Amino acid sequence: MIEWLGTTFDLPQHVVVATLGLWAVLVVASGIVLALSARGAGDYRELIDRTASWWWMIGAFTFAIAANQIVAIVFLAFISYLALKEYLSLIPTRRIDRGLLLFAYLAVPIQYLWAGIDWYNMFLVFVPVWMFLLFPALMALRGETQNFLRAVGTLSWGLMLTVFCLSHLAMLLVSGEVHNPVAGGVGLLFFVVVLAQFNDVAQYVWGKLFGCHKVTPHVSPKKTWEGLIGGVLTTVVLATFLGPYLTPMDHTWSALAGGVIGVAGFLGDSNISAVKRDLGVKDAGGLIPGHGGILDRVDSLTYAAPAFFHFFRYFFTP
Repeated sequence: MIEWLGTTFDLPQHVVVATLGLWAVLVVASGIVLALSARGAGDYRELIDRTASWWWMIGAFTFAIAANQIVAIVFLAFISYLALKEYLSLIPTRRIDRGLLLFAYLAVPIQYLWAGIDWYNMFLVFVPVWMFLLFPALMALRGETQNFLRAVGTLSWGLMLTVFCLSHLAMLLVSGEVHNPVAGGVGLLFFVVVLAQFNDVAQYVWGKLFGCHKVTPHVSPKKTWEGLIGGVLTTVVLATFLGPYLTPMDHTWSALAGGVIGVAGFLGDSNISAVKRDLGVKDAGGLIPGHGGILDRVDSLTYAAPAFFHFFRYFFTP
């Protein structure tokens, strides 16, 4: 069956097995949540919503990687677009700049095009250099100086976070075909996405069970040192076993990669939390029941994706 699925969907067999394992974990977790809610001893509404949303999210991710590489890149670009749209709906924008937002949205397909054709040099400079220079120039030409610096800063920062940082997932998918003989680019994508999301869940669970000492009480009051350390260590353990199966890394390098993803994921999560506190909102949106918006779900990947990409590229590509 594994061989048939791999041949039918043109996926490495290791990725097929890992994906089936992911679905098995989801089935078990859903059974536990249903059993807890059936006992009626507490309010599990949020937990039920979260679990139901995971079915949709894992289903969409599975479809994207099982279809083909182009579909997967379009899927990742769409996630970036939704994250950027959500971000732009949160930040205050000047009326005079609203016409310029079209250029921000156009940056999404162009940035993912560079990733899709594996043009690494252009991928690296398009948003950080060319879009960074374009926006202030266009704003200056419009002649409005009030709140100019804030408008330029918030737009450029949002583009970096939601488009440039997240597009590292697409670059990992494409460039990994050459540099990962074990499971190709899709193996690397699976590794970083699943570990980053697993790290979020692990930190949440450890924090719920043992959390006492807050890490950032004014930014994210529910995050504790116990949750952070327990989550990162759990992610390191999972990475140690998963890495050699999906990537060319041995157990030691996989553990290091797990540590990088765990810590970077926490920093990405805290970063978006700080933005939401500054804007006075609890969630970035309401698209995903139990989770909030797209930004709430991919916040850890905004840091984990580029951190893992450059970690892997530095140590494992010629």
